[in-house]
Amino acid sequence: MDRNSVNWSGPMPAVTTPFDDAGRIDERSFSDNIGRLLDAGATGIVAGGCTGEFWALTHEERKRISDLAVAASGGRGTVIVGTGAVTVDETVALTNHAEKAGADGALILPPYFVKLSDDEIFAHYQDVTDRTGLPVLLYNIPGNAVNALTPALVSRLADLDNVVAVKESSGDWNNFYATMLAVRDRLRVFCGPSSIFGVPAVELGADGTVDCFPNMWSPGGLDLYHAPARGDHARGAELQALGRRLTDLCTSEGRTLYPATKAAMDMMGFPGGGKPRAPLRPLAGAPLDGLRRGLQHLQMI
Repeated sequence: MDRNSVNWSGPMPAVTTPFDDAGRIDERSFSDNIGRLLDAGATGIVAGGCTGEFWALTHEERKRISDLAVAASGGRGTVIVGTGAVTVDETVALTNHAEKAGADGALILPPYFVKLSDDEIFAHYQDVTDRTGLPVLLYNIPGNAVNALTPALVSRLADLDNVVAVKESSGDWNNFYATMLAVRDRLRVFCGPSSIFGVPAVELGADGTVDCFPNMWSPGGLDLYHAPARGDHARGAELQALGRRLTDLCTSEGRTLYPATKAAMDMMGFPGGGKPRAPLRPLAGAPLDGLRRGLQHLQMI
């Protein structure tokens, strides 16, 4: 397999995982959010990733997310499911379940917490792909995973048969662009922090975007791909500036990205919001009030 083995492209939002008052996955709200995003112009979705709070889900809940995402999409777009885990066995089990559920691909980050060498990271992916058949979207997010998929390592991983794409979420433009230059002919390249530099990424050849912001900002967050893809540079610049302001709003004054995203969705009346699962905590007090004022200032509510 390589980039030509799949047709993945465009804006594929990383969807939230909503929970009900009892702390269980709110399946109706999860499914409604996916339908809303596809209606707004998403070309697919990524479920059970960082935005989906995978770290707080049980093994069985992560499998259930695969089932729900495929059913909610109804064949209207690409479905990629986060299946990365520290151990090979768990990653294999989750990936094989996602394939059985009908997912189009697996988003797999390197093992996290323990610092690994490049050879150890490569061996992990090799062991996983030797035992699975689903196309793999590599996930570079060193700020969370500790272990980085450098451009050189992504180039090595591109030789593994099931690897077809990379989601570059380092937040470092130089790393993103170096990765794209290294593997663009072999792997599809998706920009993670599209709210920061999605427009220039698409203009220079990125295949698509995978970001959390369309959950609270659609179709605008989706048009970070669509505007530059159709050559509308003025609209792209306008959207990128708003994306930058939204990023700053959601990550300042006591706010972190995922609780802020869910709180904003609630303010806008969108499904998929609600409370995050511990150890995250819902916004309250001054951080929540500041988010509301900021969204009002940006004319989003």
